[in-house]
Amino acid sequence: MSIIETEAALHAAHRDNHTHRDVNGGWLRPAVFGAMDGLVSNLALMTGVAGGSVAPQAIVITGLAGLAAGAFSMAAGEYTSVASQRELVQAELEVERRELRKHPVDEMEELAALYEARGVEPALAREVAMQLSRDPEQALEIHAREELGIDPDDLPSPLLAAVSSFASFALGALLPVLPYLLGATALWPAVLCALIGLFGCGALVARVTARSWWYSGLRQLALGGAAAAVTYALGAAFGAVL
Repeated sequence: MSIIETEAALHAAHRDNHTHRDVNGGWLRPAVFGAMDGLVSNLALMTGVAGGSVAPQAIVITGLAGLAAGAFSMAAGEYTSVASQRELVQAELEVERRELRKHPVDEMEELAALYEARGVEPALAREVAMQLSRDPEQALEIHAREELGIDPDDLPSPLLAAVSSFASFALGALLPVLPYLLGATALWPAVLCALIGLFGCGALVARVTARSWWYSGLRQLALGGAAAAVTYALGAAFGAVL
């Protein structure tokens, strides 16, 4: 095999293997946060009520109410937050678009200066800036990346964030309620189900991070268990007083 063919094969192998996951999408953070929040908050809510020695029916109602309220609250909060962030980015893009329209030469010099600051020779930096500035939309995209650190074509979706939050919170919050819906009358099956879910969610998150699955799982298990223990103790204390 010739050197050219060898280099072509190596380039193709690198291209096929050198891929990255989407780290800017709008689904991962609200989905993970929603599931964890649903598990921890509803488990803590239910254990707090159970600590007051109430009937199982009251615990079920509490869990279902916590599921509904939390899911709608998460969805509304995520939608508003991501929509506001998107609107802010679009406003800044409009400012940059006006500057490119009114002061194209100054913006081109600004872009050339950015490349020079990164080590590109001045003449080459100016030539690159001139070529990139010929297309206004391409120039806008380059300026947005370099100055604002954003990709205009990859802005997070408010609707996607809201739906992800709603679904994941509801799924997480359902786990501690599920044993009661299936006929359990004691608290421990709900706690066990929720703790297993916390460990599983933590382990699942580790698949898209650099953490080991057992560390991530145990971390979520410890945090959720601590929250449930504290609220149960508070419920028992207030239940005894009342």
